[in-house]
Order: sequence, then structure tokens, then C-alpha cells
Amino acid sequence: MSKTLHLVSLGCPKNLVDSEVMLAALAADGYQVVADPAEAEVLLGNTCGFIQRAAEEAVDTILELATHKQEDPGKKLVVTGCLVQRYGRDLAAALPEVDLFIGLDEFPAIAGLLAEKESGQRCVISPGEALYLMDSSVPRYLATPFFRAYLKVTEGCDNRCSYCMIPSIRGRLRSRTLADLVQEAQRLDGSGVRELSLIAQDLSAYGQDLGMDDGLVALLRALAEHTSIAWIRLLYLYPSGISEALLAYMQEQDRILPYLDVPMQHVSDTVLRAMNRRYQRRQLEELVVRVRTILPHCALRTTFMVGFPGESAADVQELVGAIDSWRLDHVGVFAYQDEEGCIAARLSGKISEEEKEERRTTVMAAQAKVSAALLQERVGSIEPVLVEGYSRESELLLEGRTRFQAPEIDGCVYITAGQADVGDIVAVRVTEAHVYDLVGEVEERQDSVDR
Repeated sequence: MSKTLHLVSLGCPKNLVDSEVMLAALAADGYQVVADPAEAEVLLGNTCGFIQRAAEEAVDTILELATHKQEDPGKKLVVTGCLVQRYGRDLAAALPEVDLFIGLDEFPAIAGLLAEKESGQRCVISPGEALYLMDSSVPRYLATPFFRAYLKVTEGCDNRCSYCMIPSIRGRLRSRTLADLVQEAQRLDGSGVRELSLIAQDLSAYGQDLGMDDGLVALLRALAEHTSIAWIRLLYLYPSGISEALLAYMQEQDRILPYLDVPMQHVSDTVLRAMNRRYQRRQLEELVVRVRTILPHCALRTTFMVGFPGESAADVQELVGAIDSWRLDHVGVFAYQDEEGCIAARLSGKISEEEKEERRTTVMAAQAKVSAALLQERVGSIEPVLVEGYSRESELLLEGRTRFQAPEIDGCVYITAGQADVGDIVAVRVTEAHVYDLVGEVEERQDSVDR
């Protein structure tokens, strides 16, 4: 009989890729994934430790998994990920229920670590910043639907924002070689992937540590030339790293989706300076104009942080004004939280939790109006839609995403009429718009939709 495993993967897509590496390693060792943790011999939690709220969610998840050990003490509870790299020894003292903690440099060896017949709790964690960088020789067991996948092009980050712990957890920027990324993308292409999302802490920095100029453009050219993947999506680009060459190539190559995820964090020069971001509002304004000029149909996604130490009511109003003016397609808004070890945690001018939530609500309300208006403008248009399957709202409806909707983070398209198979890219006529989602019908005539 095969060994059984239950996985909970928390955090971002970059963490999910790590989970896929572990799944492949354990599958090769005879493990079978089960949906019910009660049926699993091994309970595996891959954690996020980027912000305090994520850390709290991770601890709650670990404790929930640990309840299954009470009924069956023979189960093994294994915890990996950023939280372990950040707090490993402290976690071991606080969570005796966990059998094995594995750090970011050691997780690819999880099968061997589990096979070792040592008794008692173990912590296998290299201290300090992580150094590991995966390559195309490392197998992955995709946890995403068969028609879409993530390609992690770098590890670490060199930006050193004052509120962020990622460099001290994940380490400095480390880019995979272009040839190695192409090799993995070709394997994903051959497995039926239709949408490939490129991910990194800062995608625009790809290749800088390898001495490459416009490394991202070189990577995109290689992917376009050596794969047939229909949709290639770019996630997490630093605002000042988006070059004219990148926008020009996106205009030239329609397989690179007209979609840019650009975390701006704020628009107030005062707040941006305190965040140690390498740009001012003027550069953000220029970027929005430049993108809209070169790629008029490009969707722009960003995240903003409210309640940063020293942020004033006027700063918040400036942010709301920018949202009204720039009409960004997708905006996520987060309330700042102090993080132990970050420069920002030592800043004065703290904002109360109640005030932070009020500011977040204000900014989100402004974006909701913008989003509803932008989606309303799409009613009557025909959009290529990647069909994901039956809707989470009703099994009577199919659900998919347009080119301007990224998986997991943006809205979707509810398909009320017409037939399509999961993983198809079909033409859908938009018939209705909501605040964040669209409704449409599959067009009977399908011309040039695989784009």
C-alpha cells in the first residue's frame, strides 16, 4: 500500500511552487496525496511568514493539523516554508506537536528527511538567509489545474523596502539561467499548460545578478520562440523596473498578455520615502501614462498599503485621488503591520488598528467604483476567455478568466450560455458586469480566440 500525505500550502504562488517540488519528491518516494487529513500518515504544512497576519494563519493551520495526531499519534506533522526559516527554533519550542521543521534550503530533500528513523522533534534549518535556487532538473507535481502553471524565475530580492522581511528570509536576488527556464517552460508546454504566469519577488529584476540588460525581455523572447504556450502572464514587477523595451515587446508579441501586476504600495512621496521605495508619485504617474500610450488595452494591477507609520489623512486622500484619476483595473489594499526586525517597526507616528481599517475601507470603496465602471465598459465586447470549469457559485454555470484577470487574485467571467471544455480558450460575448466579475456567453463562431 502507498504511503499517504495531506498538504496545506499557504501564502503566495512562489510558495506553491515549493509545495509542488515537495509533492513530486514525496510522490517519487511512494506517497499518495489524500484530501482528508484523517487518512494521511504525513501532515505537511508549507507556511508563509511574510507578515504577522500570515504567521498567525500559519500557526492556526499547524494547530489544526495537530488535532489529527491526537486521534492517531502515529501520524507525522511536518512544517516547512518562510515561517520556519524566520522563526524555526522558536517554533520548535512553542509547538511540540510538530515532528519535523524544514527550512527553505532543505525542503527539496523532504523525502529523505522523512525516511530517517530518528525519534523526537527535529529542526533541519540552515540559519540566516536562504540560498537555494531550484532548476529545471527538479521535478514538480502541479497543484494547479492542468492548463495553467507558475514559473518561478528568481529567488530572493535586493530591494530592501523598510517594511519587508523577504530579503532576510529568502535572501538576495538569485536568477535562474535563461536556458534553464526555457527547458522547464517547454516541459510545462508539453504537459498541456495554456497559461504560464511568471513569478518572482521582483520580476523586473530578472537577470541583473547575471549581468543581463533587460533580462526579462530576453526571457520573454526565448519563451515565445521555444514554446507554444498561448498566454504568458507577468506578475510582480517593481514600478521603476518596467522598461520601454519591455512595453515595446509586449506590444509586438500578443502571446504576452496585456496585463502588468505592479505593486506601487503608495503614491505619497513622504510615505514612499519612509518605505524606502525607489520612486516618487511623479514616476508612477509617468508609468501609467507610458503603459496606456504603448499598450492602451493593458490591464494594470497594483497593491497599496495604508496605515504606514506617519501616514496622514492627506496622504490617504492623495491615494484616493490617484485611484480615481488613474482608473487601475485591479487594486488590493492592505493595512500596515509592524514586523519584527524591519526598519519600519521602529518608526514613530503609529496608526491605530481602527484607523487603519477605516482607511482601508475608504480606499477599497474608491476602487470598487472604478472597477465597476471599467467592467461596465466591456459589456458588448468579445473577449478570449480561458475556461476553468464549473463555477464555484453554481454548477449550472461555467467559469473562466479573460486576459486581464489573473488566477486566484482577480475576478472571473461567469458563462451562462454555450459549451466549452475545461482548458479551452474561447470567445465570450460580455453581457453583464458586476463590481469585480463579468457575465457572458460563448460565441458560436470561434475566430482567432487562442491569443
